[in-house]
Amino acid sequence: MLATRTSSSAVRIARRSFASVSESAAGFKVAAVDNNQPTSAVTLLFKAGSRYETKPGVASALKNFAFKSTAKRSALGTVREAELYGGQLSATLTREHLALTAEFLRGDEEFFVDVLTSFATSGKFTRHEFEEYVEPTVKGDAEAAQSNPAIQAVDLAHALAFRNGLGSSLFAPSSSHITHEDVKAYAATAFAKGNVAVLGSGISQETLTKLVEKSFGSSSTTGSAPQTKNSSYFGGETRLDGHGGLQTVFIGFGVAGAPSGDLAVLNAHLSTTPSIKWSKGLSPIAASIPAGASVQTVYLPYSDASLFGFLVQAETAEGVTQAGQAAIKALKEATSGKGIAEEALKSAVAKAKFTAANAVEGREGLFTTLGGKVLQGQDANASSVTAAFDGVNASSFAKAASELVKTKPTFVAIGNTSALPYSDELGL
Repeated sequence: MLATRTSSSAVRIARRSFASVSESAAGFKVAAVDNNQPTSAVTLLFKAGSRYETKPGVASALKNFAFKSTAKRSALGTVREAELYGGQLSATLTREHLALTAEFLRGDEEFFVDVLTSFATSGKFTRHEFEEYVEPTVKGDAEAAQSNPAIQAVDLAHALAFRNGLGSSLFAPSSSHITHEDVKAYAATAFAKGNVAVLGSGISQETLTKLVEKSFGSSSTTGSAPQTKNSSYFGGETRLDGHGGLQTVFIGFGVAGAPSGDLAVLNAHLSTTPSIKWSKGLSPIAASIPAGASVQTVYLPYSDASLFGFLVQAETAEGVTQAGQAAIKALKEATSGKGIAEEALKSAVAKAKFTAANAVEGREGLFTTLGGKVLQGQDANASSVTAAFDGVNASSFAKAASELVKTKPTFVAIGNTSALPYSDELGL
């Protein structure tokens, strides 16, 4: 029975994988998976996240310029036509990638691929659209982030942990002086031919490749892709007075290099999110968290570095202190001589595998998890996502956790800074 269930899971994961990565005649990387669903989605994925931006906030501005006027359509025309087809257009930004996505009914792929590619190849980046639509949205995104202590803490943590590159904020600074010409110049490098992967779901690879060749065939986007140096981890501490919202502390550690399966397992082991609703779960942290406080594990793997830590929040500074101490104690116990019990390790590995496999079940997770591999020209097979945990054992787990806590902590406190703890008061 167990073998049958395992086999079924493997088949399901395989069906959610990109069968292969091909390169179109125009030089664009293409990958698609088609399970005969009634809707389709296509994403243009660019290595154009905030780590590559030439001026602070320009990546955010480029994201918000998406689907504005092009040589083929006005912004209003794009909106009206997309609504007539019943489709949805969206743009998302991470520290490494900019994604332009269209979701639509099967059979409408020619129109929506054309909408996506026309922005990448003939976006006008007009001054009036920047001033009337883009700039207010960019400022609104930044203000919303500043009003949320959790988002603000994680954003500041990146700046302390990595400084430049991955340390660049996803949001524009209040003193930003970006112009539409800055965005246009950044787009010229971001939309270069060697810097885009075309991902499809609910569409065959052959069909998508033909549409890409038709839409991108005459493209003049031949500039150099954006470059950045490899990430280094630094760490540091900062405190920011905040009024309103929960008292917040981020306690983190970073490591340079490719993501590690051991850190994902550590995240699963310490995570306070239970498998059963309304239960406390088996996390070694959960039982020690005072009422009204929360500890959320944060594991953010990037192409050449990772950030791991805890986001601790409570109504009072005392609650943050107690919850933070519990989190650090549990982390140190995982690195002690006894390490983690065999049964707990097996549970953490299974939980990490499920999280990774579950991520590729949906379109967004599939594109996010495997899109970067397609962009690098690598095989984007979902089975490789779970295979990364097969080599995790008690020794490798303890070594990864021990090396992590030996690094300089990244510590951010937001709220009543006169009462919130310092890092050494939490046991660091």
